Amino acid sequence: MKIAVLKERRAHEMRVAATPDSVKKLIGMGAEVAIEAGAGAAADYPDAAYAQAGAAIAADAAAVCAGAVIVLKVQRPMAEAEGGADELAAMPRGANLIGLLSPHSDAASVARYASSGVNAFALELTPRITRAQAMDALSSQANLAGYRAVLEAAIVFGRAFPMMMTAAGTIAPARVVVLGAGVAGLQAIATARRLGAVVSAFDVRAAAKEQVESLGATFIEVPSEETQSAETAGGYAREMSEDYKKKQQQVLHDHLKKQDIVITTALVPGRAAPRLITEAMLRDMKPGSVVLDMAVESGGNCALSESGKTVEANFVRIVGIPNLPSRIAADASALYARNLVAFLALMIDAKEKVLNIPWDDEIVKAMALTRDGEVAHPDFAAAARPGA
Repeated sequence: MKIAVLKERRAHEMRVAATPDSVKKLIGMGAEVAIEAGAGAAADYPDAAYAQAGAAIAADAAAVCAGAVIVLKVQRPMAEAEGGADELAAMPRGANLIGLLSPHSDAASVARYASSGVNAFALELTPRITRAQAMDALSSQANLAGYRAVLEAAIVFGRAFPMMMTAAGTIAPARVVVLGAGVAGLQAIATARRLGAVVSAFDVRAAAKEQVESLGATFIEVPSEETQSAETAGGYAREMSEDYKKKQQQVLHDHLKKQDIVITTALVPGRAAPRLITEAMLRDMKPGSVVLDMAVESGGNCALSESGKTVEANFVRIVGIPNLPSRIAADASALYARNLVAFLALMIDAKEKVLNIPWDDEIVKAMALTRDGEVAHPDFAAAARPGA
């Protein structure tokens, strides 16, 4: 039962799908683990540490994937059309690919997995149930992203976060507002509070109020009955009505005039990120304010935000940093690797130490994109058909 761990090749990606600690656990589960040379270098995991943990070091993608039953990745495989080697071509037919495969943003890749005979499992489709919490890679990575977002905003911000009493006078604390109180938003709130900022937060879900206030932040409310049903069964925010959005914009516009830093985290699975901050709001913000748009890779919550750039408009800096978890690569890789180990524990027979995928398990069914050359997930079957 060979498990292959590939080096990540996409821009801005420094994470790796296994750590020396997770390699030991996988070997304990009965696997033989092969790591592509240099796979962990960007996250400060040298090849020697993997070898010491019991992994074989392979020279390239073809060598690491040869004979592999399971292939672990962080991001979806590169295709030749994207300007790199075709990573999927290196994987044997019948191999089980597990990673953050972005099926919503790249539905065409699902058809490629099926035609290549690879069984693909997307970790971002992990159901939000108690039994699957240890496998929830979106949450583990969002937690670190929320922390890092505040640090990045603090670097760009030209003032201090905490109140400071000095002989030369008092420095007022920074005022930070976090838009979206999911996993990333809650960690951003906690981090900004630790740094001494006065923090407020907004979320369409009324249930988020208690969590926000428990962290010592003020909750911004938009009067509407819609907030009572703004959360999906999976714990995500729903798309709100146009009437609600107009009320929300007015409330946020008034609030943002007094803020120094805005962290936006709002995402709706399978859709473009909702636009929360308009150009009119930006014009009315204080000079020197910073907006860090965590949703920039999904279209952005803020007008004018651009992925990979800091845009300045009317003395307001709009920061669009892609792949924030990758900026804290060692810890992000460690948590992600644990997510993978937890998922593989569901798929590997602990007694026989062989792969035995429980295809009828609700977790596996939710995450399986392809199986035996066919698209298995109903949400992507239509999009994966030729000509779709």
